[in-house]
Amino acid sequence: MSDTQDLGDDVIKDGWSEQMLFQVIAALMPRAREVIRRVVDVGGTATYHSVQQYFAPAIPRSKIGGTLTSIQAVVPRLGPDNRAKLLQRDEQARVYRIDRELLEPIRRIFALADVRTDLLRGGPSEATVA
Repeated sequence: MSDTQDLGDDVIKDGWSEQMLFQVIAALMPRAREVIRRVVDVGGTATYHSVQQYFAPAIPRSKIGGTLTSIQAVVPRLGPDNRAKLLQRDEQARVYRIDRELLEPIRRIFALADVRTDLLRGGPSEATVA
C-alpha cells in the first residue's frame, strides 16, 4: 500500500470508511495522532494512566486532554454525518476506546503513513513550507 487510492470507501461501522478515517487522521495534530496510534497498538482500549505514562514527559499529564481536542475539532468536520466518535472516552472506567471494527483499517492507514509521511499534517511536506 503506497497511496490513499488503495483505501476503501465502503462503510466499516457507524458511517466510517477507510478514506474517511484517513482524512480525519491526516488532519489531526501530530500528538493527537500519536495517541490514536497508541490506543490502536494496545488493542483498542487504554487506561488514561497508561496513556499518560507512555507519553510522559513529551506530553505532560495535564496536557493530554488538550492534546485530544484536535480529535474533537476534526471528527465533526470530516467524520461521518452521524458524528460517530473515533476515540471514545469512558469517564467511569477511565479508559480511551476505539471500536474494534476500526482497528485494522486504522492500522493500514498508519502503515501507509509510515511509508508516505508527506500525506499527514505535520509531515515533511508541511514542514518545508514553514
